[in-house]
Amino acid sequence: MKIRPRRPTRPRRPTRLPSLPRLPAPVLPTFSGRLHDARTATSLGRWLGVAIAVCFVTGVISHYLQDPPYWLADVLPSRPSWGYRVNQGLHVSSGIAAIPLLFAKLWTVYPKLFVWPPLRSVRHALERLSVAVLVASAVFELFTGLLNTVQWYPWPFSFVPVHFAVGWLLIGALILHVAVKYPEIRAHWGKRSPGTLELPAADGPDRRSLLTGVAAAVGAVTLTTVGQSFTPLKAFDLLAPRHPDHGPQGLPVNRTAAAAGVTRVSAPDWRLTMLGTHSYELTLDELAALAQHTVTLPIACVEGWSKSAQWTGVRVRDLLDRAGARPGAAVRVVSLERRGAYRVMEMGSEYADDPLTLLALRHGSLPKPHTYRIRDFGIQVVLPAISLQLPVIRCFPSHDERRISRSAVAPRPRGLEMRDLP
Repeated sequence: MKIRPRRPTRPRRPTRLPSLPRLPAPVLPTFSGRLHDARTATSLGRWLGVAIAVCFVTGVISHYLQDPPYWLADVLPSRPSWGYRVNQGLHVSSGIAAIPLLFAKLWTVYPKLFVWPPLRSVRHALERLSVAVLVASAVFELFTGLLNTVQWYPWPFSFVPVHFAVGWLLIGALILHVAVKYPEIRAHWGKRSPGTLELPAADGPDRRSLLTGVAAAVGAVTLTTVGQSFTPLKAFDLLAPRHPDHGPQGLPVNRTAAAAGVTRVSAPDWRLTMLGTHSYELTLDELAALAQHTVTLPIACVEGWSKSAQWTGVRVRDLLDRAGARPGAAVRVVSLERRGAYRVMEMGSEYADDPLTLLALRHGSLPKPHTYRIRDFGIQVVLPAISLQLPVIRCFPSHDERRISRSAVAPRPRGLEMRDLP
């Protein structure tokens, strides 16, 4: 019996999947403008980077002055008295100036949105992702900040914490972008840089014209808004939401006491209640009979406007001494407003001990108008480095502010209280 050798089996051909049709490359737009280059982007980026850096630093300072953590409240300096005014003027002015710079920068680089393929490598994908974060956070910060200056909040979230958090996101994305683009930035930094010399010389005059136009736009929006805080330029204050001379008694305000809904307290019924080692109560007449002091301090707002004014009233330190409060006590100031981001203010010991910090009863050279004062402004606390407008208030000095809960200081319609806790 013969055994036939088995024929070698042929390897089976792999089953081919039907090939997918190749998608044609999209028809991308073409850009004939010659100024969408690295030199123009670098020149605009320098100005925009400076504006964002100034806006970020002053924003951080403003945030911790407005709402300091407990460990910082007692070490914040109360001088110079013009510090917050300058800080907020720079913050708002640099933010407004950055808006036309951002538009010009995006116009310069937007053709890169249409490159094909959109993602060439993992590095390229991460680079584009970082740019997307940078652009989105910059647009968010600048335009929400601009709307904040006019107190328009068409969004469901709280402005202050979100704006502060996205500011850190923006500065981080900016630093990452500069690090990634550093070789290109260095090559096009100056007129004689290697990358700049490779560009057509005929584009130089057009580039200078573009940069001059952008500089003029930045100067125009700055000049027509900075007068709200830099009063020598108030005559040009055409686009700012506040004018230094417009408002009750010649001062700009965000809300009067009437607008805040705290006019239910009449002057005869108002009381200052001091709770401490030596508790006492004062009517408004008795408060006005105490030693009065007059100081000139700016009323400065987080939205950027400010105006120096003359204030007359009782020193907060004198009221604390009379109640037996020890030196170095911190103070919590609570408005009669039922709601609002600035209903409660933490006053550190540096402010409480400063002789410029007053419980102001009147403004300027006006006589003592009890009813008018409560209707228009309320009783004011004016501090040398930061000014807040607070309708009728209450203060709680203590050596450990963390021991006082917000629920323990819910406002009552009597007026102002101060308490010293051991």
